[in-house]
Amino acid sequence: MSANTRFPVAIHILAFAAIYPGQCPSERIVESANTNPVVIRRLNGQLKNAGLLRIRNGAAGTELAKPPEEITLKDVFLAVQARENAHLFDTHQRPNPTCPVGGNILRAIRKPLGAAQDAVESALDQYTIAGIVETIRKGMNER
Repeated sequence: MSANTRFPVAIHILAFAAIYPGQCPSERIVESANTNPVVIRRLNGQLKNAGLLRIRNGAAGTELAKPPEEITLKDVFLAVQARENAHLFDTHQRPNPTCPVGGNILRAIRKPLGAAQDAVESALDQYTIAGIVETIRKGMNER
């Protein structure tokens, strides 16, 4: 699963746990997210390690580790992007230092990519799992 899809699926897991507290086994999450069980297990582990999710065996399954109002989308993003050091943009690690472009590219793009990263994190910090759940519940009521 790509980094671009891990993040929305992680939000899905947390929203599901918030909407169905105490009745959230991983099989139900897999069905809801319509993805591979391995993906859910890996994301559950990352969310647990970040202190956002508690995992128990049995029918209760996963549950939020703190109130949904206290979990921002930035928290989720940082939890699941940990493997990439939470950077949106990977840079190639070994450009050719003898080439005028290759020798200067990393220094040239560090500032704009850092600014983009900061803007994304700032925007995500404005939203919580509680807000996501509220929107989902509105959609459930409209059905």
